Amino acid sequence: MSYSHPSPGGSLPLFNRVNSNSSSRVSTSTLEVQLVSPDFSTQGSTDLCYEVSSKHRKVISRNKWPTRLYHIPKPAYIAGLLAIFATSYLLSLQGGNLVFINDHLGIIGAEIIVSVISLTIVTVMLYASRMRSNTRRGALLVIACLFAALYCYDHGERFEHHGFYNLLVFLAIFVPLNLAIALFYVLWCKIDNFLAYFAVFLVVGGISACASLVHYRRVFDQGTLGALQYNLGECEWTGRNIPFVDLLPAGTQNFWAGSMYCRPESQKIKATVDDDGVLRVACESEDKDVFVDILPETREWPLKDKDMWHKFNHLVLKRVVRLPYSSSRPFVLNETTQAVVVRCGSSSAIVTRVSPPLAKLPVYVPPSDSDTRSSDSTNSTQRPARFIASGAPQMQLQRPNVIYLMLDAVSHRQFYRRLPKSAQVLKTIHRPGSQRLFELYRYHSVGFSTDNNTKAAYLGEIYPSRPNPLPMWAYYRDRGYITARIETGCEDWANEYTGKGFDSLDYSVGSRSLDYELSSPFCMPEFYPNVGNAFGNFKGPYAMTARCLYGRYVHDWAFDYLYQLRSEFRENRAKQLASQKDPRPYMITTTFLEGHEGTGEVLRTLDDSLATFLESMRDSGELNDTVLIVAADHGLHMGLNFAFLQNGRIEHQNPFFAMSVPEWLHEFSEKYQAEKGSERVSPFAANEQRLMTAFETHHTFRVLADWPEFEMDSWRHSLFAVQKAGRTCEEAGIGANFCMCKIPDAW
Repeated sequence: MSYSHPSPGGSLPLFNRVNSNSSSRVSTSTLEVQLVSPDFSTQGSTDLCYEVSSKHRKVISRNKWPTRLYHIPKPAYIAGLLAIFATSYLLSLQGGNLVFINDHLGIIGAEIIVSVISLTIVTVMLYASRMRSNTRRGALLVIACLFAALYCYDHGERFEHHGFYNLLVFLAIFVPLNLAIALFYVLWCKIDNFLAYFAVFLVVGGISACASLVHYRRVFDQGTLGALQYNLGECEWTGRNIPFVDLLPAGTQNFWAGSMYCRPESQKIKATVDDDGVLRVACESEDKDVFVDILPETREWPLKDKDMWHKFNHLVLKRVVRLPYSSSRPFVLNETTQAVVVRCGSSSAIVTRVSPPLAKLPVYVPPSDSDTRSSDSTNSTQRPARFIASGAPQMQLQRPNVIYLMLDAVSHRQFYRRLPKSAQVLKTIHRPGSQRLFELYRYHSVGFSTDNNTKAAYLGEIYPSRPNPLPMWAYYRDRGYITARIETGCEDWANEYTGKGFDSLDYSVGSRSLDYELSSPFCMPEFYPNVGNAFGNFKGPYAMTARCLYGRYVHDWAFDYLYQLRSEFRENRAKQLASQKDPRPYMITTTFLEGHEGTGEVLRTLDDSLATFLESMRDSGELNDTVLIVAADHGLHMGLNFAFLQNGRIEHQNPFFAMSVPEWLHEFSEKYQAEKGSERVSPFAANEQRLMTAFETHHTFRVLADWPEFEMDSWRHSLFAVQKAGRTCEEAGIGANFCMCKIPDAW
């Protein structure tokens, strides 16, 4: 067998068959296959594949490049492509306010794509074509320097400066694309007739993907008990909504971020606090020193101390008091202490309690200058019309409890995509005769981020028209409700979103609006960085890694306190009912941030705990007298789906919303609508299919707080009354820049 190997810097002769006995038959034992290959050092052609087998050898080469391209040196190609890469990437770093980013997101995404393609071509040239070693090394050095320069220029992790997010998006596209090209190259070289197999794979894969997309497009509109209906005259999502993100298996987008499980602490710690405030600690290793960090009570802190940008968490750490623990003498906690961290060696655990207990909670009297009961109307010269639910059964006259779980950055579809267990439990909550569940399929955000959407829900207006705007929980507390709030992101909502509207930063909104607040445990540096960027991609409340604190998910510590609140409040309610007193209702809000990160994968870690909580609500019977709202402020506003696909834009503007109401409240709403409403339809069934926003959520909160005597204006704008059919975004209070649901005839 003869074989001609290409000499370095030389070229291969044309095909040459070696015949036996001068016949035209090719010898079965000898085969020489050769191809022309121009001088790689001067002309730039490339060997695509070189393979040696036991039976034959083959060298396959690409045809010559067009003659007119031969005279352009490879370094010139590479330099031009790298210039395109750097320029496109720089243009993608354009920032500004959130409105600017939202308006230019398509351009930013396109610029990232151009930069990816440019660098990919350079990469292929470097490794699939012959060139001088110095040229290759020089190109790699230039690429490294460009990356370093671009990183230094902008590696921010906020919308205004989003270089790190751009880098992650770039790598999320560049790395899989180049791995796919490399795999294609290897398989082409190793497998005969690979292109035929690849074509079959593309056809089968394409058919399967199309069938899956048809399925995911169908389930996109589905909910717990129903689905979005394309009723005549109601708005529809704009653009071609193709949920490609559903094709990605769970964990695909952040598999490289590490395990989504929390590593347990090395030492087991058992710590409890009894009714007298005595802390008891048992550490697995008795020889370890035990310390107790008394976390500060943040509820009464003024606004100036709750600035989350490297102040709130620093003050929490500064005001922590560390004391040694000894089992030989009682360790009694101060009555205002809500949480402590018990430390045994290198291990730690959080212990929370509801303190003071309700029996010792002072009776709250709102200040006369800010009593919301005397300033309900936006028109101070006219008191709003009110309605008293007289003639209703006694059960209906009792004020309902309210529990609001706010899931930051979770769309309607994302809830079912990432929280399947919770979705299944939510379905079982619907028990006619006891409580009813409904959800809003056209629930639409009124802004880009948490800012506008939560202000719409908690204040009823995006731009506060009054000084010193108090959040909704102050509205409840002024009416005798027990109010509690859990903030898992080491921030204060009032300071972050309405702080500029207060006359003085010495004002304490928390002590004015809340009986209980838990925030300080989530400011610990083991979770919330106290140096550098607290909102990074790999640590902190917006991380794309598992969010752990002392061996458990951060949200599990929040649920611990939430269970304690419910237990304390329900026990007090039972005692008041037994003594024939009007039970004191409660309003609890909790914020979960697991949905707020670019990959959309961390939300999965919340599923088990949320499902368990929903089961406990269902089985305890609390939903007979409690309104439970599980809702988001907006959908995910970062990541590949949002940046490049219309589906991501739709999901951003379609947050999840579900509400369980007691049967008696459901019956009253239905009866009131039938007797006095302009439409003879169920308010819940109608509103499920109509355009709704956080403004309706706000009025729903107000009606519940005022029950059984409520403002007619709030009732008419709440979810208990039928809202207008065929509402436009303008009528619903949604800005034109954010509108993603339009009536077809108006397009």
